[in-house]
Amino acid sequence: MTKTLSKSQQAYLWIKERIAGQAYTPGYRLVLGAIAGELDMSVVPVREAIRQLEAEGLVQFEHNVGARVAMVDDRQYRHSMEALSILEGSATALSARHLTADDLKLARAINAKMIETLDHFNPSAFTQLNQEFHAALIAPCPNPRLQELVTVEMQRLNRLRDSTFSFVPGRAHESVREHEQIVALIESSAPIDEIERVAREHHSATLDAYLTTAHPDDAVGTHVH
Repeated sequence: MTKTLSKSQQAYLWIKERIAGQAYTPGYRLVLGAIAGELDMSVVPVREAIRQLEAEGLVQFEHNVGARVAMVDDRQYRHSMEALSILEGSATALSARHLTADDLKLARAINAKMIETLDHFNPSAFTQLNQEFHAALIAPCPNPRLQELVTVEMQRLNRLRDSTFSFVPGRAHESVREHEQIVALIESSAPIDEIERVAREHHSATLDAYLTTAHPDDAVGTHVH
């Protein structure tokens, strides 16, 4: 039996979807009355929804202005990407010897789905599959705290950017090739430090691609070794 969403939950999902799809861009003013009118509900559940989005960092309240879609702090994004490259590189390396043939088959299947999306590219769907791919590779990580940190940092990135690939769609083609390289290294029992380096540089390359597009002057030297 499907649970019916409350009006505030409906409003929350509706607004969040528009922020994610960039219909509501950073700085966009969220007018409670107008949103309530579109959703055919009172402003009360809309206000509750916006408070929830504020708690998640997606909305900001400004004095004498009201609610706006939060501006993205690129420094936070860069720091999270750098942290993720280190954390996930280490988690992938630690997991390498524990991954079974079935685990690697699953990772390849997810990467194959990612390749299928390239012809009709959907950045959000690609990002979701990308996260599933990396989650599959670190699933048997013997350090649960490291795995937890990867998850926390990934969730933080999702709040900062719905999809990096919205900004650098061309990077997606390189990303799936690098996925194949990582899986091949694990299959061939390559040295752990090489697996870690390649996994780490995979994330650094995505950050470099983003910075080259958004902040060309900051794109040099972003690799973390």
